[in-house]
Amino acid sequence: MQKRTFLSVVTAAVALSVVPAWANQHPKRTLIVGMDATYPPFGSQDSETRQYVGYDVDIIRAIGKAEGFDVELRNLAFDGLIPALKTGNIDIAINDITITPERAKSVDFSNRYYIAGLGIVVNADNTTITKAEDLEGKRLAVSIGSTGEAAARKVKNAEVRVFNQLTECYLELRNRGVDAVLNDIPTNDYYVVTAGRGKVKALPVALTREDLGIAVKKGNKELLKRINRGLATIKQNGEFAKIFEKWFGRQPEAELLSD
Repeated sequence: MQKRTFLSVVTAAVALSVVPAWANQHPKRTLIVGMDATYPPFGSQDSETRQYVGYDVDIIRAIGKAEGFDVELRNLAFDGLIPALKTGNIDIAINDITITPERAKSVDFSNRYYIAGLGIVVNADNTTITKAEDLEGKRLAVSIGSTGEAAARKVKNAEVRVFNQLTECYLELRNRGVDAVLNDIPTNDYYVVTAGRGKVKALPVALTREDLGIAVKKGNKELLKRINRGLATIKQNGEFAKIFEKWFGRQPEAELLSD
């Protein structure tokens, strides 16, 4: 009797310690998605509901629906997204992130889901900055770790002021602490017609052309495959175009849909 009990305990322990192969292969049902919710129209928090809203939010949820996973959104500072991916604190980062060779050394990027450019915002009464060359020697505000920061540091004799959040850049501009903000054109345009209406203006200047991608931990090929597959699905079934028009008021470029 005691022998049989002992064997039963051992058998149960072994069974509990052995993880079936399918458990390791089974994809996670809920994935943690990091984003800095201060980048409308890409991502922000609704002031009343406190829910996350924006183009990036809708895109990653649509991809999740196509691929059979749910998303849990976490609000992180922009410069903390890649470190969070590397440590495994989040599974996915989507946040108006430009695909660059330098970033691609640390994370893997999906196919592009938006074609952006870097633009300039100045105060509404500013007449001294009308083109890229006029930025020389000026005080420039950028968000930390952004492509705007990288571009600003290349401007001759510019005083570059780095802020943790993009909203702080715009506020500093309106307070006359800087002469211009360098940031992605869609986000600039959104600010100009919302909180900055009548106070600031976006210049008709594109400093760069950039592809935005969804980032995952370096080497996570299976998750990257699922994201790219889901992205292709929503581009083909029309969901992508609906989301794009909802947030930008126009249809996506044909080259963006062909990826």
